[in-house]
Amino acid sequence: MVRVPKRLRLVGYRLLQAIPVLIGIVVVSFLLTRALPGDPAVYFAGPAASEESIEQIRVSMGLDRSLPVQFLAYVGDLLRGELGQSISTGQPVLTELTTRLPASLELTGFALLFSIAVAMPLGILAATRPNSWIDHLCRFVVTAGVSLPTFFTGLALVYLFYFLLGWSPAPMGRLDILYLSPPHVTGFYVIDALIDGDFETARAALAQLILPAVTLGLFTLAPIARMTRAAMLQVLEGDFIRTARAAGLSGNKVLYTYALRNAILPVITTLGMVFSFALGANVLVEKVFAWPGIGSYAVEALVVSDYAAVQGFVLSMALLFVILNLLIDVTYTLVDPRLGMED
Repeated sequence: MVRVPKRLRLVGYRLLQAIPVLIGIVVVSFLLTRALPGDPAVYFAGPAASEESIEQIRVSMGLDRSLPVQFLAYVGDLLRGELGQSISTGQPVLTELTTRLPASLELTGFALLFSIAVAMPLGILAATRPNSWIDHLCRFVVTAGVSLPTFFTGLALVYLFYFLLGWSPAPMGRLDILYLSPPHVTGFYVIDALIDGDFETARAALAQLILPAVTLGLFTLAPIARMTRAAMLQVLEGDFIRTARAAGLSGNKVLYTYALRNAILPVITTLGMVFSFALGANVLVEKVFAWPGIGSYAVEALVVSDYAAVQGFVLSMALLFVILNLLIDVTYTLVDPRLGMED
C-alpha cells in the first residue's frame, strides 16, 4: 500500500475544505446581490424610459424569472467560464476583472512589502528592548496605524508630498499621462517596464505607486508589528532560549536562528490575513489616488446594482482568499518541520 506523505495529505485536505466554501460563496453572493436596492433595468434604460421599455430590458436581462431559475442560469454561466456582462461599463465582467486585478495586486503587494520591511524589524527590536523608547515607538505606530483612516492618511500624504513639497507626482492613476503603458507581461507596470528595459517608465510607475502603497502599508503594518512583538516576547521567555544563551551562543544567533524561527508562524498567519483584508479594503486608497483597481470597480457596480460585476468581484476575491490560505498552509509545512513528519 502506497503511503502518502503527510504534507501532501494536508494540502489535499485543505483543497477539499475549499470546495464547500466556494459553493457557499456562490450562493451567498447571488442572494446578496439580488437584495441590493434599485433596479438595474431602470438604470440601463435611462431616466426617460417608459414602463414597457424597462420591462423589455428586464426580460432581456433575465430578471423576470424566478430566483431558482436565475441561479441555475448563473451557475451554468460560471461552469462555462462566463461571468456575465457589466451594465455599468458594457464590457464582459471577466475582461474588467483581468484588466483591473493586476493594479490592485500591485498596490497591495508593494504595501505589504513596505509593511514587512518596517513592522518586523520594529517588532523584533521592541521585543528585545521592552519598555524602551523603541518599544513605545512601536506602540505608537501600531495605535496610529489602526486609528487613522486610510483616506485621511492618503489625503495627508498627498497634501504634504505633492501639494507642499512637490516631491510626488499627481495622484492620477498608475502612470503619468506623459508615459505609455509598458507591454503587458505580468500586469504590474513596474515589473513589466523593467522586463521591457524601459527604466524611465519603471521609475515613473514606481513614483506613482509609492504614496498609495505607503498609505495602505501604514494601515497594514500595525497588526504585523504587534504580532511580531508579542510572538517574540513569548518565545524569548522560553526555556530553550535561556539554555541557548547559557551555552554561550551569540545574541544574534539566539535571536534570529532560534527565537525568530519559532515566532515566525503566527506572523505568517497575520501576513496572510493582512494581505487578504488589504486586497478587499483598499477601495478608499484607490479612490483617493484614482487607482484603477477592482475595489473602485466594485463600488461603482454596487451603486448601480450591477449584479454581474458585484458577483464577479466577490467570486474573484473569494478565490484569491482560498488560494492565499492554501499558500499559508503550505508555508507552514515548510517552516514548521513538525507538520512534515510522518505519522
